[in-house]
Amino acid sequence: MSAAAAGAEQTAPKKGSKKLFIIIGVVAVLLLGGGGAGFVIWKKKAAEAEAAAAAEDGGEDGHAKADARPHKPAKRDAHAAPPAYLPLEPFVVNLADRDADRYAQIGITLEVEDAKFAEEMKAYMPAIRNAVLMILSHKTAAELQGRDGKEQLAAEIAREVVRPLGINIDDDSDEDGAKKKKKRAPVYNPVLQVNFSSFIVQ
Repeated sequence: MSAAAAGAEQTAPKKGSKKLFIIIGVVAVLLLGGGGAGFVIWKKKAAEAEAAAAAEDGGEDGHAKADARPHKPAKRDAHAAPPAYLPLEPFVVNLADRDADRYAQIGITLEVEDAKFAEEMKAYMPAIRNAVLMILSHKTAAELQGRDGKEQLAAEIAREVVRPLGINIDDDSDEDGAKKKKKRAPVYNPVLQVNFSSFIVQ
C-alpha cells in the first residue's frame, strides 16, 4: 500500500464524523427552537385564559360601586402572607340597661388581610374607636351574654370599623330582623375577624 492511499484512508473517517456532528447540531438547534416556540405559545394562551377569567369575574355585577374593593375568596391561600393583627385600646363603656347601672370592659384585636391595610386603619383610629363605642353603648348586658351575643357583636364591629375608610358593608337584615334580598355582589371586607382579648360585663 502506498503512502497516499494510507493518508486517504485516515482522512475519510474524519470527514464522516464531521458531517455527523453537523447533522446532530442542526437537529439539536431545531428541537430547541421548536420547544421554545411551543413554550411561548403555551404561556400566551395561559395569560389569555387568566385575563378572560378575570374579566368574567369583574363583569358579573354591573351595579357594584366604583369605590368598592373587589370581592375575594373567603378562604386564604396556604402560601399567602399571614394576616396582620391590629389591637385596639380596651373599651370601657356604660351599657344600655335601664334597670341597673351596667358597664362592659372589652379588649378587641382586629385581624386584617395584611400589614399595609393595618397601617391604613391607624390613620382612621379615632373614627374607628367611635364606631365601636357607639355599638357597645347601645347593647344591654343580656345582649352581650353567651356566644351568640358575642358573635353578633363581632359581626357588627367588623362591618362598622371599615366605614370610615369608605368601605360600606350592608347589613343583611332590616330593623325587624328580616333578611333583605341582596341584588349586588357582596363587598369584600378586609377585616377578616374580630377577636376579643378580654370581655367583662358588670
